[in-house]
Amino acid sequence: MTPHIEAKKEEIAKIVLMPGDPMRAKFIAETYLQDRQLVNRVRGALAYTGFYKNKKVTIMASGMGMPSMGIYSYELYKFYEVDTIIRIGSAGSYTKELNLFDVLLVENAYSESNYAKVQNGCMATVLSSTKEVNEVIESTAKELGKKITMGTVHSSDVFYKEKNEYEILYRNHGCMAVEMESFALFHNAKILGKKAACLLTISDSFITKEETTSIEREKAFTDMVELAFIASLKL
Repeated sequence: MTPHIEAKKEEIAKIVLMPGDPMRAKFIAETYLQDRQLVNRVRGALAYTGFYKNKKVTIMASGMGMPSMGIYSYELYKFYEVDTIIRIGSAGSYTKELNLFDVLLVENAYSESNYAKVQNGCMATVLSSTKEVNEVIESTAKELGKKITMGTVHSSDVFYKEKNEYEILYRNHGCMAVEMESFALFHNAKILGKKAACLLTISDSFITKEETTSIEREKAFTDMVELAFIASLKL
């Protein structure tokens, strides 16, 4: 056990699917996992372990932002010996190429965050997901006939920016969407020799100003979730 996770070591699977929202974690676990058990309630970061088609999988909430993702992913990798974490979250589109409910498989995360610098002195502003995991997810999507887009995401420390420069981020860094966790996840995976991927469903658009409701974000991201589960069978 750690200060933030009460589960016993054997109660956490080697592969973890990680939404940000605890209620989304609950919904996903109750919808897809057989023989599930609630293994963490500390700080409301709900975690469930069960079986998806005989594959042991843990669903755990990361909370919002890089500090929260940084804590949970580090503890899962380091102390629970988790091999792979796939973040399954939401993002805001920076481009007309991504519309509501489209799915983005993140190749790189660009960030202005100091998370990596403070954690171990890493000065990188772009960190990558694990190529072999992405290849499994991409091939699984093709097999299922599910459309996904691959690209770079902006991992931001700030949700409410006084001056949003999304057009500059798209133009200068190729950021197709914005979220708040993957940069920290990719950093922890890199320094601990683990694997990480990130699937994001577009929940709102900076271009069209459309947005989904909180209920839709909790329950309607089924393409992304099912893709992550089916890909996990091959990992």
